[in-house]
Amino acid sequence: MRSVIFILSAYFMGSIPFGYIIASLSSGVDVRKVGSGNIGATNVTRTVGPLPGLLTMVLDIFKGAFPAFLTLKSISLEAACATGFAAFLGHITSPYMGFRGGKGVATALGVTAVLAPKIFLAAVPVGLLLFFITRKVSVASLTGSLAGAIYAVVLLPLPVKLLAAAMVILIFVRHRSNVKRLLSGEEPSFPLKR
Repeated sequence: MRSVIFILSAYFMGSIPFGYIIASLSSGVDVRKVGSGNIGATNVTRTVGPLPGLLTMVLDIFKGAFPAFLTLKSISLEAACATGFAAFLGHITSPYMGFRGGKGVATALGVTAVLAPKIFLAAVPVGLLLFFITRKVSVASLTGSLAGAIYAVVLLPLPVKLLAAAMVILIFVRHRSNVKRLLSGEEPSFPLKR
């Protein structure tokens, strides 16, 4: 019963649309109607500014890390993986946003940083390297996520393998429009200076 409570709480915490809230409060902008229409840190940064974007990223990471950490300390790794996935799922299917949401990368990073730091350490350098080579956040997100998932599937316990595989599949699904733009050469680069 306790696991169910943790999982449901994580889902609703993960569902909090921090990017939408921060952009609305700081600039009166509805990020769903500007830029890419996404509520994540990248679109907030592009349309509102770097500080709101950074705050969005930090809070999106936190809402994955916090419930996973509490469950890991209180129950078990298996329950924490389920809780972490619930937070991730809440982010990409937020009931507060009509069951739409972000693309899940920052929240997945928060979950893995707590439950499997080695995934985090595998994913982040790969993602950063590809970002500085291509200047495309989507490339960094996809390659970093894939690198972390491969590491998990090869080397980590079964619950973490399943969690990482499920998250990377959904991250790729959520990035399908980016993949189409990458293949057609239309994906915009991310400026390092605003």
